[in-house]
Amino acid sequence: MEKDIFDIEFDFDNKHYKGWINPSDKTNEQGTPVSYHVVLNEVSFGYLSFQNCKWSINEERPAGLVASVGKEIEKHFRL
Repeated sequence: MEKDIFDIEFDFDNKHYKGWINPSDKTNEQGTPVSYHVVLNEVSFGYLSFQNCKWSINEERPAGLVASVGKEIEKHFRL
């Protein structure tokens, strides 16, 4: 649902990122979305999910940047 989309903005490795996150409608046992579609600087970054105690993505992306996006999701959902 469009109302679930939220904006993010952060710096990583001397670069500023701005974008949005669209949580999936499907949720886990804790009631949080199982994945998140992420767009950064007007480019699709991929789909993030939290698996085995770490953030993972369906695209090849720098691990530190994936972790930074994950932290933004954690802030929003207070995980």
